[in-house]
Formats: sequence, C-alpha cells, structure tokens
Amino acid sequence: MARSELRPIIKLRSTAGTGYTYVTRKSRRNDPDRMRIRKYDPVARRHVEFREER
Repeated sequence: MARSELRPIIKLRSTAGTGYTYVTRKSRRNDPDRMRIRKYDPVARRHVEFREER
C-alpha cells in the first residue's frame, strides 16, 4: 500500500489535441503540483507539452 501512496500512477495527456497519453509514476514528495513535460507525440509527429491528468 505504501508504494501506491507515495508514487501514484498518473496520465500525461498531449496538449496538441491528439488524445495521445503516456502513463507513468511520480513522487508526490518532490512534485506535489501537476506535472508538465515536453515529450514526443507520435500522432502529431513532434515534441509537445504533456500535462498531468487526474
């Protein structure tokens, strides 16, 4: 149980509007706010910003 509380599974959704998502874990202690990361979107075929979705 402690594993899921400290590092929850989150979805990162593309801001390009393609609907593509990455699934990852994050540390609540280091990143209490919503994550924003630039990653590759294969549908848009370019790097775009991905935002955390809850």
